[in-house]
Amino acid sequence: MKCLASLALALAVARATPVKRSDPQGIDVSSYQTNVDWTTVVDNGIQFAYIKATEGTSYISPAFSSQYIGATDAGLIRGSYHFAHPDESSGATQATYFLDNGGGWSADGITLPGALDIEYNPDGAECYGLTAAEMVSWVQDFSDTYEAATGR
Repeated sequence: MKCLASLALALAVARATPVKRSDPQGIDVSSYQTNVDWTTVVDNGIQFAYIKATEGTSYISPAFSSQYIGATDAGLIRGSYHFAHPDESSGATQATYFLDNGGGWSADGITLPGALDIEYNPDGAECYGLTAAEMVSWVQDFSDTYEAATGR
């Protein structure tokens, strides 16, 4: 009888234990992914997407519009990102270029704030030739400009 009561208690506790909800899953895409099957993306549990809009101050992704619309039509929360070239111009200049070419934000419940992508520089100086303090200042300049324009 004692064993049966213990089993019943164990089952009750097991049923009452909350299950952790999984973290949101997302992807980023660029013109390197030319044919994104957004239905398959959603079917695989992806909930949001970041789409490359710009790079430096001279590149606008030719796939941005179609990828952004595709993500929207599939019901994904989506946003755009800028691939930085801190050695080419100021953070403010690149943020403005990003904002002018797809990097905006709106409070529509489906648009994520813009994101900044800074990666290892395989073609030049480490950290694009900037010191740690200069890199922090560059990112802050980009962020301040973006926030002033979008509130985000």
